[in-house]
Amino acid sequence: MTDLPSLPPLQFEVNGRQVEVPDTGTTLLDVLREQLGLRAVKDGCSPQGQCGCCTVLVDGQARVACVTPARRVRGRSITTLEGLPEGDRVAWGQAFCDAGGSQCGFCTPGIVLRLESLRRKGSADVDQALLAHLCRCTGWQTIHEAFDQVGKPVAVARPGAGRRASLEGRNPQQVSPAVALGEGGFADDTAPEGALVAVPTTEGGWALGETLAEARAASGKVQGRRTTVDVTPPLALPPGDWDVTLQTSWVEPAYLETDASWCEPGGEAASPLANGGAFGAKRHSVAATAARQLADEHGRTVRVVLSREDSVRLGPKRPPIAAGIRHDGTGIVRVARTPGIADSIKAVAPDLTVEEVDVPGPPTSPDLRAAGWAEAMVLLAAARASADAGPVEVTSPEGAWARAEVTTGDHPRVRVAVRCGDPLDEVALRSYCIGAAHMALGWVTSEGLAVDEAGEVHDLTIRSFGILRAVDMPPVEVVVEPDDGPLVNGSDAVFAAVAAATWIAQGTPGAWPTGLRLRP
Repeated sequence: MTDLPSLPPLQFEVNGRQVEVPDTGTTLLDVLREQLGLRAVKDGCSPQGQCGCCTVLVDGQARVACVTPARRVRGRSITTLEGLPEGDRVAWGQAFCDAGGSQCGFCTPGIVLRLESLRRKGSADVDQALLAHLCRCTGWQTIHEAFDQVGKPVAVARPGAGRRASLEGRNPQQVSPAVALGEGGFADDTAPEGALVAVPTTEGGWALGETLAEARAASGKVQGRRTTVDVTPPLALPPGDWDVTLQTSWVEPAYLETDASWCEPGGEAASPLANGGAFGAKRHSVAATAARQLADEHGRTVRVVLSREDSVRLGPKRPPIAAGIRHDGTGIVRVARTPGIADSIKAVAPDLTVEEVDVPGPPTSPDLRAAGWAEAMVLLAAARASADAGPVEVTSPEGAWARAEVTTGDHPRVRVAVRCGDPLDEVALRSYCIGAAHMALGWVTSEGLAVDEAGEVHDLTIRSFGILRAVDMPPVEVVVEPDDGPLVNGSDAVFAAVAAATWIAQGTPGAWPTGLRLRP
């Protein structure tokens, strides 16, 4: 057999310097992250081209790197966030920090480059620019505010910001301009060079390679797509004469940073949580355990990386429910069997009977944001709504209080008030409350996964999860009320209150997602 002739190397400019790399048919993302070590370019969905985390500038124009063949940029100029002029980098990082436009900081490097491209064009159409991006944390509004604020630093000391962010994210978190620039210490960014790379196989094992591309090729997986199968609630309603009923579907947490870890032989694995709590979904991630086991087995440092599809298949979902409730607060909640979920429901609704049901489907967890008790509070609020159609008030099991009012029609709006002890930093608390409102609106109206009767997930692309885009999001007004109570998480109470207020405003249709949009 005759060997094929080798292709000439690719030459182009990256951040002002000429580089030359082998032409292996790979993507621009692979070249930038894996070969050149530019960690501000994040991988949230490759090769789907749907999250925007890998956005770079090609000859000054924003482009998603994971679906751009490296051959296409031969002879051209590439700018990553590392390559922006230092004054611009500092201005963007400070603006996002000042406005609360970044929480975990994974999606913001790509968003910053998109907005920098927009600014250079003299445009201010942020919503349209953000159509190429997804952000799970912030709810978009504070990103708009960061765009308006860039170059106008607030310069206010914020000693309590990290502590408040850690309460809201339920994980130690930093708040700084560096985080907004993608420097939050994500596990896959800190993996040492030369580590053996491991990715999951469809058979439940691990494929290994000297590079990420080699490991993924060895796994033999074919990229999944969005299905045409409808999202349907998996549980039947309990029989009874109910005043309000609700069936929910499988819901993907949809954190942007997919699970990753690395470990040296005999060492401790890097945490997949990094600077974000993943809304509780990574608390028991397979990545860290696998990294530790594989490092010991192979006697080498091993870097474990899950793709977007791996995170969907292997990561926990919110337990779906089917419930009926009466105006007096009594009723039945059927829920996918999940350790601890019954206790979570009973903590706020002792008069509800909980029936756990075995149902084929992806794994579930009580660790996801307010799982169980939020559903119970939503049901109780709806059952009482006929007598009191005013704003919804919720008190979390920890003692945080939130009030939400959702206005529909031509000018939809969400109004939120929250009490959760000393706010410590109102910018940080406000950002997390807006993000919680965004997640709640999506949970009720648009989010869900198609799962067949055998329990197999069919929606494997990040755009198929139903996350509300910037153009779908109504304005959110947040009032932080004085409170001398204990320091507790406040955004979970906001999440439950906004979900209840949204559902009630839509007339409490019996199944989620309702498919009813708030913003025309």
